[in-house]
Amino acid sequence: MKEKIKSDYTSWLIIIGIVMLFLEFTFFNSGLIFSLLVQVGMIYIGSKRMSKKLGKLLFWGGIVFLVISVLSMLTFRFLLLAILIHFLIQYSQTKKNPIQIKPVIDLSKNPVKDENLVKKKPLITNVFFGKQKTPQAVYEWNDINIQAGLGDTVIDLSYTVLPKGETIIFIRNIVGNIEVLVPYDMEVYVNHTSFAGTARILDLQDEKMFNQSLQLHTADYENAHQKVKIVSSMFAGNIEVKRV
Repeated sequence: MKEKIKSDYTSWLIIIGIVMLFLEFTFFNSGLIFSLLVQVGMIYIGSKRMSKKLGKLLFWGGIVFLVISVLSMLTFRFLLLAILIHFLIQYSQTKKNPIQIKPVIDLSKNPVKDENLVKKKPLITNVFFGKQKTPQAVYEWNDINIQAGLGDTVIDLSYTVLPKGETIIFIRNIVGNIEVLVPYDMEVYVNHTSFAGTARILDLQDEKMFNQSLQLHTADYENAHQKVKIVSSMFAGNIEVKRV
């Protein structure tokens, strides 16, 4: 019953949000859709010309104006308020009727043993702003799983010895560029998602991306004993995977 109410609540919230968005674009702020298209266009064109000063100006200007436009939308404020009210209601109900879980454990069949956990220091940590990269000297490899805000990420695999099996690189980014340098004898799999940007992956050059996903791998990836899997997602920016 609670799951049905929650599902109905979510459905009504989505319907009301769509209706409000339509009314805002049609009656209250008809010029907003044009502004959003211009800002997205600025981001897209700027991402293609990041090497030039004008490209950087268009890119970051589009980001700033797009954020301001979204924050000023009545629909966004309504959804934010609805989500806040929803969490307050859920928190209040949890306090009134806390969920009690009482596990039944048969110690005679499964005797409790102390586990020795080894904590490893990550190569790259989560950052909101700034460029980060792997060391420019020999280093010990650990799989990478990070999320970043605004900035570039560079991962050079030529300075480390990768273990047998599948090496994982998982990066979530808002705005910025990702560069991964892979040894020539290494098989590669890439799963990349981007709202706006380009992809340069091995022999694939300047693949234009606009709200789409890209999946590809080298021919012998499935049977390789040593391989690299790269999974990345970003709002805007470029990804480059090349041999070193």
